[in-house]
Amino acid sequence: MTSAVETTIQAATLSSAPIDFGIRYAPTTVSAGTIAADTILARMHPTSAVSGSGLSGSLEGLGVKFVRLQWVDLSNFVHCRVLTTSHFYKLLRASRPGVTIAKVVLGIVFLTMAEGFGATGEYVLVFDLASVRMCGYAPGHAAVFGYFQEKYPIGGRLDVPLCPRTNLRRLVKYAAEELKTEFLVGFETEFILLTTAKPAIQAPNNHGWSRTAAFASGTAELKVLEEIAEALATSGIELQMFHSEAAPGQYEVVTGPLPPLEAADALAHTRETIYNIASKHGMHATLTPRLHADSCGSGAHTHISVHPTTGSSPPSERHPSTLTTHESRFLAGLMAHLPSIIAFALPLPQSYSRMKDGIWSGGTWACWGDEHKDVSVRLTNSHSPQTRNFEVKTVDGTANPYLVLAGLISAGIIGIRDQLELTVEGCGETSGAGLSEAERAEKGITRRLPLDVESARQCLLEDQKIGELIGEEVVRKFVAVNKASQPQTLGRLIVQQETESEDAAVVRLVETY
Repeated sequence: MTSAVETTIQAATLSSAPIDFGIRYAPTTVSAGTIAADTILARMHPTSAVSGSGLSGSLEGLGVKFVRLQWVDLSNFVHCRVLTTSHFYKLLRASRPGVTIAKVVLGIVFLTMAEGFGATGEYVLVFDLASVRMCGYAPGHAAVFGYFQEKYPIGGRLDVPLCPRTNLRRLVKYAAEELKTEFLVGFETEFILLTTAKPAIQAPNNHGWSRTAAFASGTAELKVLEEIAEALATSGIELQMFHSEAAPGQYEVVTGPLPPLEAADALAHTRETIYNIASKHGMHATLTPRLHADSCGSGAHTHISVHPTTGSSPPSERHPSTLTTHESRFLAGLMAHLPSIIAFALPLPQSYSRMKDGIWSGGTWACWGDEHKDVSVRLTNSHSPQTRNFEVKTVDGTANPYLVLAGLISAGIIGIRDQLELTVEGCGETSGAGLSEAERAEKGITRRLPLDVESARQCLLEDQKIGELIGEEVVRKFVAVNKASQPQTLGRLIVQQETESEDAAVVRLVETY
């Protein structure tokens, strides 16, 4: 029983100090969870302190027999070359450790080559040893991402601007060096488990959001989620929690924040883990944006926090209690350019069946709100400066994470660099769509997001500032690949044909994503 004195002390404490909430993360305190370079290189230096005796400190000492050299293409498909560890170590002795891959690698969609790509030339996919991690879903395997480089210098440069990892790394470096700003990014990954995908999709349950019934002891779903958690831990990825979502067979895993490049790597690995563990148990996992018209879709909600490196940022003029100046300018950049980067975040025609007004998916207006679940950008932990972040809801699991983060960070960079004023007011209790036209105008909510993939591509092409930061060639070639990914080629896999049923089209969609 609480005494009167204790009650008085608690009341005084609450009245004299800010009410903070959440775990404090900072760029200097997070860890990517990858394997240390010293461990990887121990085999090449057997007398080093790390290696000790024999190969105990090397990849082989960790039980690794194969190394997957991975990359994510512009259509968000993960590819790999599986190397034996012996060959991996031979390549490490080269001046540029990596493998050669045809330049069309970033412009081919199944068997179709996108406009602007050709059959000649090779890149070198150079190992990024800072990205090596164990494959918890595949015992005996480790994975490493790489950077595409020119085989021979062009204009004195080896970097390939079209490489999604290279481009994101460049933008992050620019923000750190020129704007003295760093970012942390965390993801919520929603997916649906299916017991069968052919001849029709079937979910294992329909228990609803955060229900304990969705984790009944002895069920395949519980085994899958537990093994996903164990596999992510083996891979060094921080899993904060998992729970059931609202659609039949739908679940969510929440992973901790990392710097943007490392966060994108971890997300790609998390998705591979989900797919593979589900397959191991005879199930099929899908990131398809929306399977059921009468239920929720699956998103990849993206949380971004802004961290100035030169000390704390002063309170913003318009929102001094909830936003710093850096955060306000970052948000202003998002509000100005979110319509343009939707093409990266929602790359499929089906993506727009999830992004509807009134269903808590982010809606169709460029707007924000304090702890608001039905706006495109949600301000979370607004009164907890150490844990405050922006949740971008208009992203789904079919999007390439490197491109999405390049787009979002570019918008934020523009806001901070150009010192944009946040002229869009928060939505309050109502969503952007729920406001009248006059009310939206009063709050500065004037930009609607693209409502289909064709409009999204055009909006991206027309945004000169985003094009300058991300690279005009990158934008043009992404649009070309995205077009090739639709009606003529990949469209045959994901768009309903005249001679088939809707169920058959959905089956092909979940097999692809």
